[in-house]
Formats: sequence, C-alpha cells, structure tokens
Amino acid sequence: MIGRLLLLLFILGLGTSVVGSYVFFAALEPARPGADETTELFRIEPGQGLNQVANRLEKAGLIKNARATSLLGRVRGAAGKLHSGEYEVSAGWSTRTILDRLTSGRVKTYEIVIPEGTRASEIAARLEAAGLAEAQAFLEAVMDETIARRLHVEQDSLEGYLYPETYRLPRHMTPEEIARVFVEQFERVWRDLDALAKGHTLSRHEIVTLASIVEKETAAPEERPLIASVFLNRMQKKMRLETDPTVIYGIADFDGNLTRKHLRDRSNPYNTYRIKGLPPGPIASPGIDALRAVLEPADSDFLYFVSRNDGTHQFSKTYREHTNAVREYQLSRSRRNQMRAQANQRSAN
Repeated sequence: MIGRLLLLLFILGLGTSVVGSYVFFAALEPARPGADETTELFRIEPGQGLNQVANRLEKAGLIKNARATSLLGRVRGAAGKLHSGEYEVSAGWSTRTILDRLTSGRVKTYEIVIPEGTRASEIAARLEAAGLAEAQAFLEAVMDETIARRLHVEQDSLEGYLYPETYRLPRHMTPEEIARVFVEQFERVWRDLDALAKGHTLSRHEIVTLASIVEKETAAPEERPLIASVFLNRMQKKMRLETDPTVIYGIADFDGNLTRKHLRDRSNPYNTYRIKGLPPGPIASPGIDALRAVLEPADSDFLYFVSRNDGTHQFSKTYREHTNAVREYQLSRSRRNQMRAQANQRSAN
C-alpha cells in the first residue's frame, strides 16, 4: 500500500496524472532499445540497498532513471529480494526485466572441472586460474582442521574429500564456502556407497585413502578393481604397499624424478616403501569408481603389478612373475630409450 502511494505521489509530482504516468513509464523503458542481445556484468555488493543499486544501474547506462527504478522496486517488493553477486543484464531490457534478474538470485557462474585423482594443490591452482579463489587462501582453508571438523571430515584436512566433478560456481565465494560445495558433493556420492562400506573391514577414511591411491595408479577404468585387490591382498598379508604415488605426495617440491633416496626416506610419512599399511590420509580426490573398486575389489590372488607403458598393467601373483614382468616391460623400455638416444646422437653428428 505504501509503495503504491509513493508511486502515485511520484506521478503527481511530475505534473498531471496522465502526463506523469506517461513520463514515469517511459523512464522504465530500455536505456538502449535493440541492445537486448548484448549483456554485461553488473555486480551487487553485499549490503547494497535498492537505491544504491538503482543509482549504479543508471550510472552504468543500464537504466534510464534511478528514482523511477527505486519506486518500481518498492512497489514490487524488490528491496528485500536483492542478492549480492554478478548478474548478466542488458541495457536493451526494460527496468522491470532487469529488476526481475537482480532479485532472482540467478548470479553468473563459472565452470570449474576437477578431474579424478586431482590433489588439493592442483584444485587450488584451477580455482585461481578461473578467477574463483586465490590458490593459497583455498589451500589454507583445505588444511584448516577446524573447517575439516565443521564439515565432518575424519582428518585434519580436506584432501581426498574435494569430490572430482564439474561445478559451476559464482565469484566471490569464500574459500571455505567453495570447499563446502566440494565436500557436500562427496557426501552425496558417499550415501550411495554407505551400505557397502558398513560391511567393510576398513573405516571410511581408510577407504577414501586407498581409493585415492587406486585413482593415482591407473588411468584404465577397468583396472581399478584389480589394482584395489592387489593393495587389499598385500594389506591382508601384512606386506608394505610400496606405491610410488604416495611417496611422491610426501615429497615437498617434487621435481618429477623419483630416486632411490626418496624410497629409502623414513622421515616421509607417506613413504609406503618404509611404513606399514596405509599412509596417514588420501593423496588425491578419488571418484566414485575408485571408491567402489575398494568396496567391491576384483577376486584375485595378485600381489604385484607393473606398467606395460601403454596405460595398462601386468599383474602377478608371485615375486618371480613380477621380476620377469619388470624385466620385460621396464628394462626393455630402458634399452629402447637408450637405443633411441644413441640413434638421435648419431643423427646429430
């Protein structure tokens, strides 16, 4: 009622009711008719009211008249419906359409893709590249044990629980808010696996940790249950896991060259060539297939595997079989590389 009275007073203030009405509604027409195909970003800052937003819209050339826009907004109850964030609007839209967009909550979002097996540091880099968060600030949130507790993660960081998925996020979310989106997606996925997990000998945290290792060990989806079976078989026999990805995770500023010194390093808590059982926590974000592979591993007696250098692995039951496979696939590869290097050297001469 008050809004309608304000509108009436505005119209009467312009002159006669007929002329005033014409002027008022003309002020709500598009600022640039015919430009509706072209949109631009308009950001509402947190705490900004209707008058401030209207003045900024007029200054940006998106509407004709801030006062008329404020009055229309009050009549339509827009004052309490404005949401902060970025919006795509056009000077070719009517003021009514622009207000509808700004009160809809349909903020502009940006795509961020997190592949399976991505580490938190790599996710941070992707967020920064997309302009969604500073990498260091996001990593600080990920490593904050208080945040981990709030999100019901069973370790002091969120590593492994930032679910790999394609997301669309608005700008200006806090690092914790972004992390919460990723962890909540993990929880949704986990609900589909919870019944299987309840009958497992490993805790949820251990399942996620092992799934992250499986994820890093193979890019071949069909191999995940076999890879999981190898590690579970080794754990059952009290054998060390001896997996390179965990060692690499525990090396600060790893340069891509894994050495014998690294494998002998007892100070690295992720060195599964020295520690028994699983490392302290996940080394990357596993997807649902890797999680399911741990919960439903292949029925096998395999204890070893080695890369065939084509994205797949050769699996072995005994150490002798494994050494033969290493000789066939890894040593022959070294010889091929050596011969290729010698041939390149001869060509250069």
